[in-house]
Amino acid sequence: MNKNIRKIIRFAVFLAAGLLLLFLAFRGIDFSEMKEVFRDARYSWILLSLVFAVFSHLSRARRWILLIEPLNYKPRFWTTFHAIMFGYLANYALPRIGEVARCVSLGRKEKIPVDSLIGTVIVERAIDLISMLVIFAVLIVARFEKFGAFFSDYIFTPISEKVAGIFGTAVIFWILLLAVILLIMGVLYLLRKRIMKLKLARKLGEIMKGVAKGLKSIWKMERKWEFLLQTLFIWINYALMTWVIVFSLPEITGHLQFVDGIFLLVIGSMGMAVPVQAGIGAFHWIVSRGLHFVYGLDKSEGLVFATLQHESQTLLILLLGSISLIFLFPRNKLGKSLSNVTHIDPD
Repeated sequence: MNKNIRKIIRFAVFLAAGLLLLFLAFRGIDFSEMKEVFRDARYSWILLSLVFAVFSHLSRARRWILLIEPLNYKPRFWTTFHAIMFGYLANYALPRIGEVARCVSLGRKEKIPVDSLIGTVIVERAIDLISMLVIFAVLIVARFEKFGAFFSDYIFTPISEKVAGIFGTAVIFWILLLAVILLIMGVLYLLRKRIMKLKLARKLGEIMKGVAKGLKSIWKMERKWEFLLQTLFIWINYALMTWVIVFSLPEITGHLQFVDGIFLLVIGSMGMAVPVQAGIGAFHWIVSRGLHFVYGLDKSEGLVFATLQHESQTLLILLLGSISLIFLFPRNKLGKSLSNVTHIDPD
């Protein structure tokens, strides 16, 4: 199948999945009630949320530079920032292609090997995943009676019920799953020499070694404490840009504390992780259900909150991403540069 046709099909499938999730999120909602909530919203708080978002993007640019410098390259700050924003913009075309797009754009602008940059992005994403898991664990331990029930009822229990419906009981499934995992591990160990001769296996092995090497390099870098502080600063701004939107809606102002903003950040990140363009639909569904289940808010109010957060961030990315596109790719080089980006498969 032609690569361009495959990309079009993939785009259509992801978009259709997102629109389906969006339909499920808004199904049965009284839109006249939502209209009133939107009308009474205090939009100055949305602008403050966007300020925190910009701070997080600036900090992410600086942190990426810290990862690149050990490779003996020193990219300019604003070029790095524009590459990141262009990557975010590219994610609206295809999920995850933004990681490749930002590496290609920065590599061509600063004369840095793209493969080396992709390695730094893998390390960066590994750090973000670890950070999210730590935040998730602390959140559950600190407020299990409040947040644990949501994850149990909306994520773990539905999975368990579906499994029990197929196998009669979830216990049998988990036993079979464990047995299959052990069997696969045994086969992989016995055939490890043959497997490592395969090109894909060697490539995956190189990626894993690169991640391990990158994680170790963090502790050896000259400004490792700045790297850790930048990471902390990024996540604090993420939490703040989520929490301050609470004050834009008079109906929920005063009911949610900062820790509740962290909870919304966690479940919102889960929605954004779903492989659809910019988390459309998935983000709206899980955030509105979280506000409804944990805080007892009407689903329409929860959807207004999710919509204000998601769409305000979308407008910010479209604005900054478009500016970055102009900065990175002069008019006479735009078509050729974008062609190079789109011909790299993110998978």
